[in-house]
Amino acid sequence: MTRQIVLDTETTGLSAENGDRIIEIGCVELVTRKLTGNNKHFYLNPGRDSHEEALKVHGISNEFLRDKPKFEAVVDELLEYLQGAEIIIHNAAFDVGFLNKELELVGRPGIKTYVSSVTDTLVMAKEAYPGKRNSLDALCERLGVDNSGRTLHGALLDAELLADVYINMTRGQDALIIDMAGDTTVAGNVAAIDLRGFDLPVLFASEQEAAAHEDVLAKLDKASGGKTVWRLQL
Repeated sequence: MTRQIVLDTETTGLSAENGDRIIEIGCVELVTRKLTGNNKHFYLNPGRDSHEEALKVHGISNEFLRDKPKFEAVVDELLEYLQGAEIIIHNAAFDVGFLNKELELVGRPGIKTYVSSVTDTLVMAKEAYPGKRNSLDALCERLGVDNSGRTLHGALLDAELLADVYINMTRGQDALIIDMAGDTTVAGNVAAIDLRGFDLPVLFASEQEAAAHEDVLAKLDKASGGKTVWRLQL
C-alpha cells in the first residue's frame, strides 16, 4: 500500500529562525494515488501575532487563533498520522523548515525522522515546465484543476488543490495502467501488472509522417557527412 500525505502550512511570517510560527496545518491522504477522505486539519495558537503581509496572504486573524491549541498539544496526533508516509509539499524547504523548528521547540527530532520521504512538487514542476510560472495557482491553471474557491491561502484547501495537481503531474502511462488494472500483486516496491488483459492499439505512421521522418533522417545524415549510424549499418 502506497500512502502519501499532501501537506501545507500557514505561518505568521517567512522566517522560522527569526521566531515566526505555524498557525495552520492541512493534510490530505492519498492511498495508491486515490483520495481517502482521511484528512487532518489544525489551527494553532502561535503565541505571537502574524506580520501584516502574512495576514494579507492567509487572512487568519490573531484574535481567531487566541483560543486554539499550541503545537505541543497536537504534535503526537500529527506525527502518528504522518508516520511512515511519503510527504508531498509545494516548496518543501519552507514547510519542512517550519515543522522542524516547531519540533525542535518541543524537544523532538526533525520531520524526516518520522516519514519515509519528502517530495517537493515545486522541484518537479520546475523540471517539467522550465522557465514557466510554477506557483500552485499557475499549476492549477495549466493542469485544469479548479481553484476558483481560492481567494486566500488556506492550508487544507491548498493541500487539497496540491493533491489534484500532483495526481495530474504524475499521471503518465504507468499511472494510467495502474488505474485501469485495479488490484495488482506487489513484489518489493514494484507493482506486477499482467498486461495480457489489455487490448493495446498499435498506431502506425501515415505516409506523410513516414515521409517527414525520412526527410529529417536525410538532413541529419547530410549534416554528419554520411556518417550516421543508421546509414552505416544499412
